[in-house]
Amino acid sequence: MTSVFNFTFVPWFRSVAPYIHKFRNQTFVVGIAGEAIAAGKLPHLAQDLAMIQSMGVKIVLVHGFRPQVNEQLQAKGHTPKYSHGIRITDEVALDCAQEAAGQLRYEIEAAFSQGLPNTPMADSTVRVISGNFITARPVGIVDGVDFQHSGLVRKVDIAGITTTLDMGAMVLLSPFGFSPTGEAFNLTMEEVATSVATALQADKLIFLTEVPGIHMDPTQPASEDNPIDTELPLAAAERLLTQLPAANNPTDVAFYLQHCVKACKSGVERSHIIPYAVDGAILLEVYVHDGIGTMVVDEKLESLREATEEDVGGILQLIEPFERDGTLVKRSRTEIERDVGNYTIIEHDGVIFACAALYPYPEAKTAEMAALTVSPDVQGQGDGERVLKRVEQRAKAAGLDSIFVLTTRTMHWFLKRGFVQVDPDWLPEARKRKYNWDRKSQVLVKKLA
Repeated sequence: MTSVFNFTFVPWFRSVAPYIHKFRNQTFVVGIAGEAIAAGKLPHLAQDLAMIQSMGVKIVLVHGFRPQVNEQLQAKGHTPKYSHGIRITDEVALDCAQEAAGQLRYEIEAAFSQGLPNTPMADSTVRVISGNFITARPVGIVDGVDFQHSGLVRKVDIAGITTTLDMGAMVLLSPFGFSPTGEAFNLTMEEVATSVATALQADKLIFLTEVPGIHMDPTQPASEDNPIDTELPLAAAERLLTQLPAANNPTDVAFYLQHCVKACKSGVERSHIIPYAVDGAILLEVYVHDGIGTMVVDEKLESLREATEEDVGGILQLIEPFERDGTLVKRSRTEIERDVGNYTIIEHDGVIFACAALYPYPEAKTAEMAALTVSPDVQGQGDGERVLKRVEQRAKAAGLDSIFVLTTRTMHWFLKRGFVQVDPDWLPEARKRKYNWDRKSQVLVKKLA
């Protein structure tokens, strides 16, 4: 039993190591929906965040309290009121919000203070510091609705938060802000987290929410044929927002997506929407290659997209040196023009830096990924992985169960990314007939979750 455990643990831990190195000294802003705490997820979430912090990540934690405030209001015989997706905060609601915030801050600090033996918190020391880091202003009157004590973020105390993070502490923020005159305003967790991530130019903004992420087709019910879109380029996310109805409820598709888009447009490179219902969701999203929710990525001037006829010349120029040295099988211009719709590319200022083609075999529920190529000028920067991930998404959207590659020189790159070697007899019959036995290419397969 021990040998089996070692066999699985060691490769897994090694696969996580690059992410540990990558994220050291980075800053994550994590927004937790109040529903997650109400659902009893706080203990495990605290353990996971403590582990992430112990690996050198600086964390700003912003909690929500929507259900907790509603519970307080109902206990006092008041009905929660909303408009434009924002709570209308009268005097009673403000008192309830302050009570809920105080109680939640106590619970969160207690969760990070645990250190029982034989638990993930054993020997951990997590200092949690909160403070008046947010200056707010009133929402005011919108379309004739007076939002009273509901507010918006006016300013973030960047110096104060940065100093606290540099001390090794975790910053805890409640969705409250104060005006220069000392007036308190009820804010939303989503706006506070987005504003703080933007002000800090954080490396990640992560929302732990009721929704599992953004589906390939958000207008249709979730299903095997409509899986989560694990990586959504900023441009595609912006287009999607224009097609979706206005978001007034946390379960609306656009509710969290609009904040992710805003953050990415303001300099936060990656924003995530992940489900709190999945135990360890934040660890799975941060330290596992495929993640678990949806990541919105700011690709800046770089475009990850499907190829068009105008890209044929650029694809030929990219792959020709690799064909010449035998790494790739030679493809004619006619063949690439015919199949250009199968190609995914990364293009920057009109130059193609990476590409790959997807050739489906629907009868076998699989597809071949061919001609995966990254320019020597950008190798080691993750472009190969980004193209691979997009090809996997295209295969999933087509209802396929796996993708396979044939390679003579890059087997280990694929093995590190979840592929396994199989015998050439595994190939679909149509592909097996074209297999070059003299070339002796290795066949590797990756199952699509």
